[in-house]
Amino acid sequence: MAEYDYQLFVIGAGSGGVRAARTAASRGVKVAVAEDRYLGGTCVNVGCVPKKLYSIAAHYHEDFSDSEGFGWTLEQAPRFTWATLRDHKKDEISRLNGIYQRLLDNSGVTTIEGRAHIVDDHHVKVNGQTYSAETILVAVGGWPWRPDIPGSEHMIDSNAVFDLPEFPQRFLVYGGGYIAVEFASIFNGLGADTTLVYRGELFLRGFDHEVREFTRDEMAKKGVTLTFDTSINRIDRQADGALKVTLDNGDAIEVDQVLCATGRRPHFDGLGLDNISVELTDSGKLKVDDYYRTATPSVCALGDIIDGPELTPVALAHAMRFVSYHYENVTPSPFDAGHVATAVFCHPNIGTVGISEERAREQFDAIRVYSTSFRPMKHTLSGRDARCLMKLIVDDASDRVVGAHMVGDDAGELIQGIAIAVRAGLTKADFDATIGIHPTSAEEFVTMRTLTRR
Repeated sequence: MAEYDYQLFVIGAGSGGVRAARTAASRGVKVAVAEDRYLGGTCVNVGCVPKKLYSIAAHYHEDFSDSEGFGWTLEQAPRFTWATLRDHKKDEISRLNGIYQRLLDNSGVTTIEGRAHIVDDHHVKVNGQTYSAETILVAVGGWPWRPDIPGSEHMIDSNAVFDLPEFPQRFLVYGGGYIAVEFASIFNGLGADTTLVYRGELFLRGFDHEVREFTRDEMAKKGVTLTFDTSINRIDRQADGALKVTLDNGDAIEVDQVLCATGRRPHFDGLGLDNISVELTDSGKLKVDDYYRTATPSVCALGDIIDGPELTPVALAHAMRFVSYHYENVTPSPFDAGHVATAVFCHPNIGTVGISEERAREQFDAIRVYSTSFRPMKHTLSGRDARCLMKLIVDDASDRVVGAHMVGDDAGELIQGIAIAVRAGLTKADFDATIGIHPTSAEEFVTMRTLTRR
């Protein structure tokens, strides 16, 4: 250790980087972490946390309306104030930033402000000062990417969307992944005239097809204009400040803001990866072994910049496994990405764990599919035309439930429990033997008996 300033130098203070730094330090490791933007990374500052807060805010729009069927009368029409939501969000994020700083300080981790640049296998430079490290851990996360089209400078990305000075009454989302469908739902729920434009035939590629179709129909019911098989050709700023968006089908739309949600890429700019030996995967991410080592063994990587689900809990799991191997002498088994549950906080929410029906048909000789959609109890009185989808996919040979999917209120909350069962390898018979909680939507997962299809 005497020859190095630090045993571990972490580049990036996001969820994975902070967890690795704190946990390693608690094992007696001398650790530094460098961050050039904000503590907590994407999730805390411009991702999961503010997105969920905005999603909650957007749900109130329907809640106020739904309450009338239950006997509530609002004396005045509810009025939404963007600045209140935006500024309260800022206060909460500042509070979380402070918590992250205290966690690092209390763990004995040295925090260095600035963009770190890898000099060689064991040296990192920050703000002109060079530090030596036995191990360098890269945990810089992703960064929004936008296509090169005329007028792309007029688009905002998912980093900027939370802090707009004014609420856009006309809002266009360009993309078809998590971020796109979530923000289309959020701004629609907050009162904007919202359009989603996606170049593919249907958004949420990789999700179960029935889930995608069901979500499409429910979002359309809520008033989101969905335009598929279409791309943006150009964006022009008009004299009145509006944006004219010209599509490749010849249509033109005038809006106040365009959110580019076409994906995120590893934030490698200025990192100095060309100074060491690394390999990239086909998806442009750092290739690592089971111990998170790159082609340069002293340089490791985890989180969104390596292959696998780009999810905060996955980055945290990577961090714990990294520390277990490097500082606890515990050899980890290969990371199991197949049973990672996920939620999409569009309206309605999506929750899913395991594999889709399409993947199951490729993977197993025979499957059984149990699928049901129904009107949740709440809407028998609210009068809203909203439905919920629940679906189980079963390997016929073993009777094991290999996929569980839901579209509906609180899907993420509900699927977390189902994920334990799916990961544990429970069978459809186990689900059937479980007594449901009545009356709940959740009980449908243990009462589906009628085979939908094979």
